[in-house]
Amino acid sequence: MVHAAKSYAYAEHLTKREATNFYYAFRLLPPQRRNSIYAVYAFSRRADDAVDSAEDERGSKEEAEAKLEQLRALLRGETPGDPLDACLRDTIERFGIPSEYFEELLRGMEMDLLNQRYRTFDELYEYCYRAASAVGLICIEIFGYREEAARKHAEALGIAMQLTNILRDIREDMMRGRIYLPGEDLDRFDYSEEELSRNELTPAFRSLMEFQVGRARDYFQRAEPLFPLIDVEARFCPLLLKRLYSRILDKIESRNYDVFSRRPGISKLQKIRMLLAAGREARKARRSAP
Repeated sequence: MVHAAKSYAYAEHLTKREATNFYYAFRLLPPQRRNSIYAVYAFSRRADDAVDSAEDERGSKEEAEAKLEQLRALLRGETPGDPLDACLRDTIERFGIPSEYFEELLRGMEMDLLNQRYRTFDELYEYCYRAASAVGLICIEIFGYREEAARKHAEALGIAMQLTNILRDIREDMMRGRIYLPGEDLDRFDYSEEELSRNELTPAFRSLMEFQVGRARDYFQRAEPLFPLIDVEARFCPLLLKRLYSRILDKIESRNYDVFSRRPGISKLQKIRMLLAAGREARKARRSAP
């Protein structure tokens, strides 16, 4: 059995190696909450990697499904030798996190094994809920919150972030054979999958993207009431994530919706500046808290 301290160190190492925007936001958390967020991120990362491995030469769909089943066994406490076991169990027990949220995440990953297209936004919403909102619902249990309404707003934040990921990664997903933009939206703006596969930056595509960015911003707006409901010592972590992802939407707009020539992103310097600004706000808020 792996000792809890070593298990948390494993989760932290994986997070530092793989996380980008998340790593900067996690640094705003106090130590115990930060360690538990590392554990959750590590679980999510392994689930995502399991699916990605089925799309290249590293493995097959069957092997990906087996890896997801191993993660289910991990949730049941049946894999004491797994380096993530001790910290994940400690996190779940310490913060009373419902196991159904982790199961929803795994169902979302399974959707990636089964679906490469989404006909309607309702179908895509289900995927986004499982792949991102479920993680948000896990995280607010660690952050601490008051009022049940926080869950609804955390769900909206997850949807907004996943929609932003989809817009940022259109080209990369297309190379893997995936299109997350709803088919009904492609039809509405008269832009075809064939044009998308050729990275055609047409007026129709720009109109389509303007609509998609607006939808993502709408969900960020719906998430706005969440932050005052989060414990003051933790609230600037999700707030910084919201700002980082909103900045990605800004980048997409500033490039006139060209997501083909270069992946929209935020520089390391910009992230550090945003982290420092959020850190100052966090310290001020803690001093003024009753």
